[in-house]
Amino acid sequence: MASGDTMNRRAINATDGPPAIGGYAQAVELSGPVRTLYISGQIPETASGHVPDAFDDQARLVWQQLIAQLHAAQMTTAHLVKVTTFLASREHADINGAVRREVLGSHAPALTVIICDIYDPRWLLEIEAIAAAPA
Repeated sequence: MASGDTMNRRAINATDGPPAIGGYAQAVELSGPVRTLYISGQIPETASGHVPDAFDDQARLVWQQLIAQLHAAQMTTAHLVKVTTFLASREHADINGAVRREVLGSHAPALTVIICDIYDPRWLLEIEAIAAAPA
C-alpha cells in the first residue's frame, strides 16, 4: 500500500461544545481511501427465535450479532465510526452504556442513544452502526 493509501480516523470533540462523557466522540472524521459498511439494526433474537429476558443478556446478544456482521466484512469493533442504539426504556441506559464499554473498551465512535417504541415488544434494544476500513 502506498503511503497515501491509508485511511485516517480522527475523533473530534469541539472545545466550545459539551464534552463527550461515556466512551464516545462528538464527531469522527475519516480521510483517505475508505470502504464503508452500513449495519442494519441488530436485534436481541437468536436465529431460532429465542429472546433473552434480561436486558444485559439482550444487549450482549445484539453486540454479538453486530460483531458477526463486522467480521463478515473483515472488520472489527475498532472500525466502528457511528453507533445508534434504540432503547425501549430509559431505565436501561446505564446497563446499556456499561455493556457498550465492555464490548468497545477504549474505542470511541460517534454515538446516539434514542428512547423509543421498538418493533417487537420483546426487544428491549436495537443497535445499528456504520464502520469504515481502509479500501
